[in-house]
This record gives sequence, structure tokens and C-alpha cells, in this order.
Amino acid sequence: MQVEAGLEPVEFKKFKIGHDRCSMRVGTESVVLGAWADCKDSPRILDVGTGSGVIALMLAQRNEKASIVGVEIDAEAAAQAKENAMYSPYADRVEIEHIDVQSFARKEEEKFDLIVCNPPFFSGGSHSSGLSRLAMRSTKKLPHGDLLSAFRTLLTETGRGVVVLPYIEGLRFSELARSYGLYPVRILQLRPEDEQPIERLVIQLERKRMEPIRHDLVLKYDTGEPTRQFKRLTKPFYMEF
Repeated sequence: MQVEAGLEPVEFKKFKIGHDRCSMRVGTESVVLGAWADCKDSPRILDVGTGSGVIALMLAQRNEKASIVGVEIDAEAAAQAKENAMYSPYADRVEIEHIDVQSFARKEEEKFDLIVCNPPFFSGGSHSSGLSRLAMRSTKKLPHGDLLSAFRTLLTETGRGVVVLPYIEGLRFSELARSYGLYPVRILQLRPEDEQPIERLVIQLERKRMEPIRHDLVLKYDTGEPTRQFKRLTKPFYMEF
């Protein structure tokens, strides 16, 4: 389902994202997460594994009062995210740190109202040095339990954590989250086309227990044209919409 851009910078309506030094390119799932996450009433936002910084900058555009921190374990990606933030209209509100979230959670004293993450999901096999993108998708870099522990530590009592994962991994993540006192309250089910199965879940977690509200988002018509629903969600960002 993920549609990746090439190595050229990606032009959004209000900022530009260079991503040629990042293992993970700008893709549809990150843009959907950045456009869908509930960022209202969120003066402090954390983007875990910020990569190029695209989600952090999208949230800065959507919430003009938010202060946003992006943490990134990869040095090259963190450096490029800093550059993207510096040349954006939000340079005074977006801070990028080269650090893993486990260390960040141990040192950070303030809480966050929203934490977002496009986390790793691959859990098997070993990785050669030539498979950097696969390695970045590996939970060896960020076990889901560590991410949920960071959510529990860093979120305010009414804070929200939002992740995007492949369907099966998303179901497992939701179940694991319950053992950390976090529960799905909103779920966006992504389908590539109308008749195709759900491929990814965007999951909002909170400390309160409730039956999650579910919505579907179909990305494309069978002609390949983006759906009106997808255009409406991403219109504030994509130049062509």
C-alpha cells in the first residue's frame, strides 16, 4: 500500500522534505498518520522515530501553538530532519534530537499531550548492512514493549499515543498495549482500494477503556485515482490536491 516518493525532496504546500539520507522515505502511511492524528489541545507533541521529520512538520502546521520534539536514533536521518525543520516555517517550534526513545524517556522530565510513531514491525531474521530499510523496520531497533513503556511514562494522564502498523501487527500491538494500561479509542482502517482487505491500522491509544471508534479510509479508486476521502484528509499538505 505504501507509495514512496523518490530521492528528490518532497514539496508540500507549506514546507519541503529532503529524505535522501533517511532509511525510510516519505510515504503514504506517514502522511495519513500526520493528517489524521488528533493534535488539538496538544501543546507538547513527541514524534518517535521522526525520520525525515515529515510527521513532526505536518503536526506543526496543523497545531500552530504546539511545541514538537522529534527523536531519531539514526544520525543521518536526525541531521536531515533538523535541516528540514530549520528551513520550514516552524523552525522555532520543532526540535530534533539524535537519541533513542528509551534513553529519551529516562531523561525527559516533562510530559507530552500527544506522541506519534510510525514504528518498526518486522521481528524475524537477521539484517545485512545492505538492508538498512529492512533494519529500520525491525523491532530489534525499537521493541513494541519499549515503545509502549515510553508512551506510559511520557504521556499526560489525558494524553494520546498514535501509531500506524500493518493490520496483523496492529492487532497485536493493541492487545499488548492493554498490559501497559493503554487502550485503543480510535482506529482508522486503511485499504488500498475499496474491495481490497485492510492493510494498515492507524491506532489512537489512551488510558481510558472504551469501545474503539472505527473508520475506513480507501486510498484509491480502481482507476488508480486517489479517493475523495483521501484527498480531503491530505488536501492541506499535498500540492496536487
